Amino acid sequence: MKDRAFGRGLFFSVTSFALWGSLPLYWKLLKAIDPLHILAFRILFSLVLVGIILLAVKNTAWLEIFRPGKKAVLMISTSLIICCNWGLYIWAINTGHTLESSLGYYINPLVSIVLGLVFFREKLRPLQWAAVAVAFAGVLILTVLSGVLPWVSLALAFTFGFYGLLKKKLPLSALESLGAETLAAAPIGIILLCFGFTGTPGRAVAFSGFHGLAYMSALPVHTWLLLALCGVATMFPLYCFARGTKLLPLSTVGFTQFVSPTIQFFLGLFVFGEAFPPANFIAFAFIWTAVVLYIVSLKIAPVVN
Repeated sequence: MKDRAFGRGLFFSVTSFALWGSLPLYWKLLKAIDPLHILAFRILFSLVLVGIILLAVKNTAWLEIFRPGKKAVLMISTSLIICCNWGLYIWAINTGHTLESSLGYYINPLVSIVLGLVFFREKLRPLQWAAVAVAFAGVLILTVLSGVLPWVSLALAFTFGFYGLLKKKLPLSALESLGAETLAAAPIGIILLCFGFTGTPGRAVAFSGFHGLAYMSALPVHTWLLLALCGVATMFPLYCFARGTKLLPLSTVGFTQFVSPTIQFFLGLFVFGEAFPPANFIAFAFIWTAVVLYIVSLKIAPVVN
């Protein structure tokens, strides 16, 4: 029975990260749509889908989180952070930065380690200290070799890291959390649909009402159908992840999470044909080494000082 539970958990966990890693293929199909408009529809369609499911089973716990108090502030903050993460990720994929996004999600677990150290005073194991140091060296090398700080990678890693940090303080299931987050973000989604872009430096955003969506009238039917599936594309991997984490030990989940950035990396390199200078392999080698150290650290009992 225990082996069967582990097998089911592994299936759900790998499936969730494989789906997340394959999302670049989905976002590329929506490349004709402005990234901020995609973000808006993702928020609103996810809210509609999850809201219907939760209300159908008479679950209203996710609505009670908005009662005045600390939890409501945390939920709104969490929603803003995940919106930034979603928006940046969609923009990165559809503007040729898939490799940078994969680097961000390789770094993310190490960022979470540092946040745990800072905010929860968690003690790091020696290998985790080594992993953080090696990852920092990799980012530094990448910055020196390219002459530019990998801000896309770091922004994705830190926004998702802080997202996880805040979620630890909210007593909601994965589905309830998604419902509350998208409800809090719904005004942002509506506002994004009311903005157009002039492209003029220093005056990039101009309020244009829903006229900014006029270009979408020329989109083919299949693009609209794909856009309508934003809610499913957001909810289903999350459902698989929630099922998997309940059946697996942390060390196994920690290993399977690297399925996602690995798929992203290969998509960016071999499918999308993004530029990847040979020198960048040096920096990525440091990041991959840090990932290995992190995975090994999960298998070793913590050192008690």
